[in-house]
Parts: sequence; C-alpha cells; structure tokens
Amino acid sequence: MHPRSESRASLADGTYPRPQLVRDAWADLCGPWGFRYDDDGRGLEERWFVTADFDRQIVVPFPPEATASGIHDTGYHPVVWYARSFGADELARAGIGVQGDRLVVRFGAVDYRCHVWVDGQFVGQHEGGHTPFGFDLTGALDPDVENHLLVVRAEDDPADVEQPRGKQDWELNPHSVWYHRTTGIWQPVWLEAVPSASITALRWDAKIADGAVELSAELSERVEGGTLAVDIWFRHEHLGSVTVAVNSLRPRVRVPLARLTNGQDYEQLLWSPEHPRLLDARVEVLDSRGGIIDGVGSYLGLRTAAARHGRFWLNDRPVFLRSVLSQGYWPDTQLAAPSADALREEVQLILDLGFNAARVHQKIEDPRFLYWADRLGLMLWAEMPSAYEFSPTAVRRLSAEWADVLARDVSHPSIVTWVPLNESWGVQHIATDPRARSHAAALRHFTRAIDPSRPVVSNDGWEHVDTDIFTIHDYEPDGEVVAARYADADSVAALFHGAGPAGRRLSLRRDDPGSTPVMLTEFGGIKFTTDRAADDAWGYSTASNAADFAERLSSLLAAVRASSVLAGYCYTQLSDTGQETNGLVTAAREPKLPVSQFRAIMTGLDVKPDAAESKSPTVEA
Repeated sequence: MHPRSESRASLADGTYPRPQLVRDAWADLCGPWGFRYDDDGRGLEERWFVTADFDRQIVVPFPPEATASGIHDTGYHPVVWYARSFGADELARAGIGVQGDRLVVRFGAVDYRCHVWVDGQFVGQHEGGHTPFGFDLTGALDPDVENHLLVVRAEDDPADVEQPRGKQDWELNPHSVWYHRTTGIWQPVWLEAVPSASITALRWDAKIADGAVELSAELSERVEGGTLAVDIWFRHEHLGSVTVAVNSLRPRVRVPLARLTNGQDYEQLLWSPEHPRLLDARVEVLDSRGGIIDGVGSYLGLRTAAARHGRFWLNDRPVFLRSVLSQGYWPDTQLAAPSADALREEVQLILDLGFNAARVHQKIEDPRFLYWADRLGLMLWAEMPSAYEFSPTAVRRLSAEWADVLARDVSHPSIVTWVPLNESWGVQHIATDPRARSHAAALRHFTRAIDPSRPVVSNDGWEHVDTDIFTIHDYEPDGEVVAARYADADSVAALFHGAGPAGRRLSLRRDDPGSTPVMLTEFGGIKFTTDRAADDAWGYSTASNAADFAERLSSLLAAVRASSVLAGYCYTQLSDTGQETNGLVTAAREPKLPVSQFRAIMTGLDVKPDAAESKSPTVEA
C-alpha cells in the first residue's frame, strides 16, 4: 500500500526535528523554560534539579547569548540550568498509550556537556555540543504528580579549547573570524512515545550498480521471533519491499529495486541538484504474529559521489561545484535557526544566488537544513567544528563527536563531501609534529571506514595529508593574479612546490596534486557595507560601492571559471556575520546586489531578472 501523501517523509513541512526517522506523534518542548546561571557552581550541591527555583525565563532553543532567548548575555557563564514542566497535554501529543508506552525526551543539540533529570531523578548525561541524544524518562516519572519537571544542566567552559567549538570565541568579545559563544540548548527539544522495542536509527546506503538499497537499522531491544519490514516508493510507484528476521539489535536489509537494473532508465531515480528525487520508505518492526510493534517513516536519495581524474563526479558525471561558505549564524539567534521556515529560506537563497553547493563551515547544521538541501537540490560539504589545542583529550573528543556526526548525517544525499579538519585548526604544528599528521590522516581513514561512499578532505585549505580533494584557501583580491595562479596544471603545480597562498605548504605528502582534484574552497571575502559607524567591520578586501563590489566579484569569479584545472570553488561567504561584513547578503539575508546579477556572476551565464528579484538589495552605495 502506498503511504498517504501527508505521511510521506519526503514531503514533510520541515518542522519535525529528525526528518529521516519520523513518527507521527511528538510534543514540541520549545518555548519558555525556567533558567538560571550557576557561575559559582552551587546547583548540584543545592539540588537545583529538585527545587528548580530558577529566577529567569529563556526561550528554547535560542542560546542565552542570543537576543531571541530573552536573556542576551554574552559574558562568561560556564554552567546554566533549564527547567520545564509537562503534563497530560504533552503526553497526549507525544502519543503515550497510542504510539507506545515509553516516554523519551530528545535533544537536537546541547553545547557542550549536559545532565538531565525528571521529577528529581537523574536520567542521563551527554557530551558533545553538536549531536543529538535522548533519554527514556518512563521509569523516573513520579506517578503521584500531574505535572512532571524536566531539568537540564549544561556545562560549556568558554576557556576550554580542547573541546570542538568551531567559530565560538574563547575570548570575551568576538575577534578576527570568531563569534559569540553558544551555550546550552540550541536545537529543538521534544517528547515522543515509543514501544519498548523501538527503531532508534536508520542508515541508507545506495548500491546503484547492484540495483539495490541497503538499510542498517538499530533497535532498542531484541525482538524474539520478530521481523523487520521495509517498503520503498518513488512518488506513486512501489519500488520494492523486503521482510527479514530480526536476529540482532542492528539488522541489515538489502532491498532490490528492479528499476535500477534498467541501464537506460535507472537515472530517472537518481538524486542530483537538477533533479532532487527522493524515495519514501516505511520501516516496521513486527512481532512473531505479524503485528506492528513499531513503525517509522523515512526517505533516501540515490546518488554516487567521487573525486578522481582531476574532477568531482556525481552519478558518474563530472560536476563543477559552485559553492558558498555558509556560517549558519543569525543576528538574533546565533547558531540556532530563527525558525523552521528560515532553514528552507536559507537553502533557497543559496540556490537563487547561483550556487549548486554550500560548505557548511565549522558547524554541524540542523537536520532540517539538510532536509531542505535534500529536497531542493543543494549539495553540501559537512565540516566538523574544530578544537584549538592539540592533546589526547582533544583527539578523543573530536573523534567521538565526529563519529556521532557521521552516524546522524550519513543518509543525506545532499552531503557529498566530509571535512573533519579546517586550516590546521587544532593541529597547528602539523607540518613538524608527526602526532598531528597522524591525527589528520587517521580522521580521514576513520571517516572512510565508516562511510566509503563520499570524498574526504583531510585538512581544508592547506597542509593536506591523505586527501581525496586538494583544497586551497586564497584571499588574493586581484582577479588577474588569481587567473594566473590557477590558469592550468603547471601553474597550480608551482603552488604545491613552494609555499601556498597563505604561506603554508599545500601538501605534506607530495609535491603536486597529480590526478587528485583541486578546488579553491575559500576566496573573495570582499567587504561591502554602508555602515560607516561599524569600526570593527571586517573583510579580506574592501569595495567602496555597489559597482566596485560587482566589478571585484566578477573579476574573481571570471578568473576561477577560466582555470583549466580547478574542479570547483567555494566563495567566502554567504552572509555578513558578526564583525565580518564580507557576505553576499547582509546578516538579515538581504542581497547586496540584485539576485539575478549574483547568479550571472557565479555561473558566468546571462541570467535575466525574475521573481527572485524580490530579494533585491537594501545596501546602497
């Protein structure tokens, strides 16, 4: 039976926080929570998890540093507490007694370390500021109360540079390219009821050449005599179904898709930016009598991604990547998205500006952003936020959190490249320290051990070790210099024989890239703003007015497109962020030039104005 259109995960409205493992019933806990700072560390001793006598209110999921949170305090506060009550209404919306009898609280992300209690009982802890987790509350709920108390203690030491922190500044005020910190809850929190034997994770792997899809599922407990049933559709066409015995907590299923075996027709099922086709799936756990124990909706995309012969390949076709650097910060909400709709608008804006890809920089994006990239056809590079001290602790933390990132996002077809390190951040002495080189090389091989289906960039920008793509960061402002520097294989090889554009060796393993693709993954960064009062407004070069901005931008992009060796680019950057005013759009996402003009510059094509001109510029010369 084909699923109803409203239940198809590929057609979701983008509000559910976990778009590739969807249950119908869930209770959103975002909104007002009690809040309290714990600067002197008294909360645990005084048992705040029981009393929850919090003197302030915060709007979750906005961090306390953000204005939208209602707190807007950017000072040093290493420990924060949250509290929220929930009762019969939330339990009903979570599906208790209908969807399942166990109640789970889920967190999209809490930075950096947290402990959780319900009704005064400790239910779990988590470390890692960018990855999801959840705890079963069932056994800790007090049966004698109508309203249950959920308490969260978050710990985020602003001076700890051994933890992956990305662009979050360790200094009190933002400096250079770093921004205000994000403390505590910054992605959605929700309740959902599940059965005791529930589906906890799904991983989809396309085996296009074999005409099949592989599913790796995870279950909360064993189901004696049970089975796992998988059905896959494309629009209104049933593509395949398989039922297998469940003999472990991590059953694997191979679903043959006959449509993929037709060599002249299989491409009609593939995902690409031009045709972001998504397949819908229903996954169910059945008991020994065939009764449904648990069922979830999901979606997947079929595509291949590879780097070879000097080019980037999608579905066995060379594709030139036109990327933009996306910081994922908003002026009033910081790392947190202002709304679910804002995530769709961000993806659409990137596409409207003429890009077919984005490098999400030093942030693990909200899964709902990835959903819209999947659905609207935007390729993504996923990059791990860096630590800034090299130590065994930093290695352990980053590796563990990166593994959780890979597990969360491996099934998104929009993600076409993994980036575990950037510009030697956290491995600053990689050129001379063999331990740091081993760490970078190990991350690349570790990533490929978990997911061999995508290219891995070992250290984006310079000082590469083992890598699938050589990436270069070059903020030379003169288009003619850029054109000469990347004109052909010989000119690029000359960069590899000496110091790179930033004065750092491009490769620590070889003299030139050979057949490995080369991309310019940071360049431009042209400052253009009319806010003359902003003394800290910053960019890599400066345009004096809109015409100058367009001329500088056009010169750089023409130089990049003229290269016979570059396999793609990533322009810095999408939006003004903090003190950086080098965005194509303002912090409020207002384009600084007409959208059609940006598209023409980025693509090299003559693009006529259209409806996208509603995003016309508000920045005037």
